[in-house]
Amino acid sequence: MSVDNKEVIDFISVKSNKVYLTISDHLKWSDENHLLLLQDKINAYLETIENEQIYEVCPHSLGKSFVIQVATKYKPNKKAIVFLNEIKTFLKKNNYEFIFHQFK
Repeated sequence: MSVDNKEVIDFISVKSNKVYLTISDHLKWSDENHLLLLQDKINAYLETIENEQIYEVCPHSLGKSFVIQVATKYKPNKKAIVFLNEIKTFLKKNNYEFIFHQFK
């Protein structure tokens, strides 16, 4: 389970009326393919939501809003911050919440 395996949802948790789909990101931001891998993983999560497979994986998600969150091992660099904020804006326009934070 990690950012480089887009076939798997790393973590799912349900809190109140929200379903949190978490991406576990262990890669360094200097990795050349990091942003592309992260974008692919986010797109895979969106596809799972939009084609309603999420209800098979997590039946408790029915009727709840979705939050995609990224838990990074390393502090995002400037380029990553710009990218993550663009993702946040895009997802907000499409009625999804986006959160990113560094875990320790």
